Amino acid sequence: MTSVKPSNVAYQVMWNRLISVVEEQAQALVRTAFSTSVREAGDLSAGVYDADGRMLAQAVTGTPGHVNAMADAVAHFIRRIGRDNIHEGDVYITNDPWEGTGHLHDITMVTPSFHKGRHVGFFACTAHVVDIGGRGFGADGASVYEEGLYLPIMKFADRGEVDQTLLRIVRGNVREPDQLVGDMYALAACNDIGHRRLSAMMEEFELDDLSGIAEFILDNSHRATLERIAALPRMSAEGSMTVDGFDTPITLKVRLTVAEDHILTDFAGTSGVDPKGINCPLVYAKAYACYALKCAIAPEIPNNAASLAPFRISAPEGTIVNAVHPAPVALRHIIGHFVPDAVYDALDKILPGVVPAEGAGCLCNFQLSLRPRTDAPAPNGARRAEVLIFNSGGAGARPAHDGLNATAFPSGVMTMPVEATEHAGPVVIWRKELRPGSGGAGERRGGLGQFMEVGAREGHEFDFQAMFDRVDHPARGRRGGAAGGATTIGQDDGTPMRGKGKQFVPHGRRVMLGLPGGAGYGAAADRDPALVRRDLARGYIDADAAVRDYGMSAEDVAEVEAAVHEGRWVD
Repeated sequence: MTSVKPSNVAYQVMWNRLISVVEEQAQALVRTAFSTSVREAGDLSAGVYDADGRMLAQAVTGTPGHVNAMADAVAHFIRRIGRDNIHEGDVYITNDPWEGTGHLHDITMVTPSFHKGRHVGFFACTAHVVDIGGRGFGADGASVYEEGLYLPIMKFADRGEVDQTLLRIVRGNVREPDQLVGDMYALAACNDIGHRRLSAMMEEFELDDLSGIAEFILDNSHRATLERIAALPRMSAEGSMTVDGFDTPITLKVRLTVAEDHILTDFAGTSGVDPKGINCPLVYAKAYACYALKCAIAPEIPNNAASLAPFRISAPEGTIVNAVHPAPVALRHIIGHFVPDAVYDALDKILPGVVPAEGAGCLCNFQLSLRPRTDAPAPNGARRAEVLIFNSGGAGARPAHDGLNATAFPSGVMTMPVEATEHAGPVVIWRKELRPGSGGAGERRGGLGQFMEVGAREGHEFDFQAMFDRVDHPARGRRGGAAGGATTIGQDDGTPMRGKGKQFVPHGRRVMLGLPGGAGYGAAADRDPALVRRDLARGYIDADAAVRDYGMSAEDVAEVEAAVHEGRWVD
C-alpha cells in the first residue's frame, strides 16, 4: 500500500467506487446472459471479496437469497480449491446447494483477482439457469440426485484455459446446452469486468492490496449495525406461519432474541424435511432471515460480511429450513421466501409499527416444457423448448403505505415481460393484468396479485411445472388488516390443477392463474375515504368491497362510478 495511509474521506470514496464496480459487474451479466430469468428478471447476484473471502460489497442488482448466500460461498471455494492452487487466470464454478446458493439451478462463479501479480481478492456472481438436466425445475424429485447435474467446486478455467471436458459433460446432460454454456461464459465475463475495474481503482488510489479499505468497510459496517441492535429492547418473541407445502402444510416457527451485540433467530419447532423438493438448505434460509432483519433494523447500512455478522441464525438439522444432503431442494425458494414473514411475525411483537403485513411471499414461478403435439400430426416448425417464467403476487401493506401491486417481496425479482417470454419459446400469454380485489382490506390495502392466461402456440402441448403457494393459506393481515386473495389455478375447461408439481396440458388448452394478493395492515374502518374512492375508480376494488369492507355508501359508489364512466374522475 502507499506509504501514506488514506484518509477516511478517501476510504469512503473507495467504498462507493467498489459498490459501483460490482454494479457494473452485475449489469455486464444482465447484458450478456442467455437465460431470460437473468436478462429480464434480474435473478442474479454479484460481489467483491477480500483475499480472505469476506464480502466487501454487493451489487444493487440482484436477489437477497443469492447475495447473502453467496456471502458464505467464497470461503468454501478457498477451502476446496486450496490457497496453493489459486492462480491468475483461474475461474471456479459450482452449483452445490449447500456450498453455493441453495439448489442446482443456481451456478456460482468465483474468480480470484490479482493486481501486479499479487492475489488481492475475489469476484463472485450467481445466476439462475433455465435447465440443469434431471427432472427439470420443479418439486417432483425425491432426492437431490434426481434434480439435475451436480457440479462440485472445481475449476471452470485453469490459468486461462477453459475445461472443455466439463463443457462436454454439461452439454450432454441438459435440455438447453447453448443457453447454459452461454450463461457460464457470461458469469465468467462479468467477474472479469469487475476485476478490470478493481485494478483501475487500485492504480488510481495507489493501492497494493485491499487490506486497508477492507478493514475500513468491515469495521464501520459492524459498528453501525451493533449501534442499531443496541437501541432495540432486550427481549424475545415468537412467531409462526403455515403455508401449503407440497402434499401437507408446512409450519415455520421462529424465536427472536435481541441481545446487546446480536440478534438470534432460532427456527426450532419448524416442520421437518418434506419428501418433495421444497426443502431449504440452511444457507438460503439464513440469507432471507438476515435480509428481513436488516430491512427492518439497519436498511441503510451496506450489505457485507460485517453488517450481516450480528444476525445469527440457528435451525435444527432435519427441519425444512435446514435440510441436509441428499434432500430434494429444487424449489428451496418457496420456503426461503416465506422466512421473512415468519421472522416479522415475531419482530412485530418487539418493534410494533415497523414491519409489513404478509405478502404473496414466494415468487409465482412456473416452467413450461413445450413439445410438438402428440395427439395428432404436428405442423412443420413445431419444436421443443424450456421456458421459465417469473411472476409475482402482491406485497403486504406497510404501516404507512399500501402494498405494492405485482411486486416480489422479499426476492425483488422482476416480473418478466410478455414479449421476452414469448420470444423464448412457443408460448402465448393470452392475458396478464392486475387482479382486482386480491389486496387485503385495511387502513393500508394489500398489493394486488395478477391474472394470467397461458398457453402454447398452435401445434404444441406442454408440461406445466407449478411452483405456487398461498392456495390454501393466503397472506395474513397485520394489526387488524384482512387476508390477501388466495392463489387459484386450473385449465380453461375447468380441469383442476395443483399448486405444485408437473402437470400435462394438452394441445389447445390454457392454464388460468390468479396470483395471490398481499394482506392489509390496520382496520379497514380506519382507511381514508378518499383512498377508498381512488381504489374503486382504479378498479382495485369493486363496489361490493367498497361497501362491505370499507363502509362506503351506495350513493358515493354511484358517484365515483359515474365520474369514471363520464371521464370526470381525476386521480
